[in-house]
Amino acid sequence: MVHIRVINPNTARTMTESIGHRARAVAEPSTIVTAVNPAMGPESIESHYDEALAVPGLLAEIAAGEAAGADGYVIACFGDPGLDAARELASGPVVGIAEAAMHAATLVGRGFSVVTTLARTTGRTRDLAARYGFADACRGVHACDIPVLELDDPSSNARKVVADLCASAVDRDGCDSIVLGCAGMASFCTDLSRRVGVPVIDGVAVATKLVESLVSLGLRTSTRGEFARPGPKKYAGLLRDFSV
Repeated sequence: MVHIRVINPNTARTMTESIGHRARAVAEPSTIVTAVNPAMGPESIESHYDEALAVPGLLAEIAAGEAAGADGYVIACFGDPGLDAARELASGPVVGIAEAAMHAATLVGRGFSVVTTLARTTGRTRDLAARYGFADACRGVHACDIPVLELDDPSSNARKVVADLCASAVDRDGCDSIVLGCAGMASFCTDLSRRVGVPVIDGVAVATKLVESLVSLGLRTSTRGEFARPGPKKYAGLLRDFSV
């Protein structure tokens, strides 16, 4: 039995529940998926400032997962915040949803485009594509300019706006697939794939299956060098409980 802890790094519980539903839908029946969010941090992550302040809460959830015996972790935010630090703490594999989605996109086509939320986040997406070795494969990054929390609002026209933008990206970029650039878009994936006519990739689903597979294969983050557990030291002030 595999136990995966899916961490939404923001504090929006409704979004966490939606993310958990998506992860459970693709996991094996015997896999336990626990979807959690931190008790502290921003209610959505839409800036570098938000991302930085989300990381302590994320790492607290990694520590809680270690205590609960989790086998692996998904970081369910497209900026992949705190991914390197999480890998230093976790005994099992940790996969970010941007990392997972971009890898998957290169396996189903030559080029992909990303459809994300706010325009201010597009630079971060391009930075991650370069970091993961997919800068050439990333044909475009397009923002729908819908705030993250509005994606879950039933009264919002977010689904239509995202669908239209996905179709436009395929036409403009000549891409073979679309990567959804926000965990809050996970529930859109199946419908969008039918409407757009190319594979639409949700990183929550892909990351869940990757973690599940890595655990089943007995593969985990190497602790030989960079991702070894941090050395013991004291942390002060608000971070005093993070001493290792």
